[in-house]
Amino acid sequence: MVAAQAGDRAAYETLLRDCIPFIKRVARGQGIRPDFMDDVVQETLLTVHQARQTYDPNRSFTAWLRTIAQRRAIDGIRRNRRTGTREVHSPLAYENHSDSSGDPEEAVFRRDDTEVRNLAVGKLSAGQREAVVHLALHSRSLAQAAMVTGRSIGSLRVDWHRALKTLRAQFSGKD
Repeated sequence: MVAAQAGDRAAYETLLRDCIPFIKRVARGQGIRPDFMDDVVQETLLTVHQARQTYDPNRSFTAWLRTIAQRRAIDGIRRNRRTGTREVHSPLAYENHSDSSGDPEEAVFRRDDTEVRNLAVGKLSAGQREAVVHLALHSRSLAQAAMVTGRSIGSLRVDWHRALKTLRAQFSGKD
């Protein structure tokens, strides 16, 4: 480390490479899971790089490195706990989840269904069309539809049933 502080690039590269097994031992001792080991090693090496000028050559390098590795391991444990409580790791969830809003074929079918429905409703008489629009498309009750249209509940009911009979015949091909 003294040579690395003096600017010896080869010594610094060797030092960092030789630190990796030591950092892994310290991280394992702190309870870091194998799948997070590389993160702790990288964080420790980055800290060593950023704090290399603070190393005192009169003291033990391994003690200095152990302290940094332990702190980065603790930071890693804390980070994993925080994200573990909020995030779920389930790579297959995306494969098994269908997104119908993004399916262009679904959009075409919906548009076609809407056009067919509008054509079929357009062929109804004015009274039947009014009953379908208010009762089915606007989801109103008979009383609400009667109030909006000014018609009696009985006349709306008759037009509704006649419209259903006509639509069934249109969709079954018995025009």
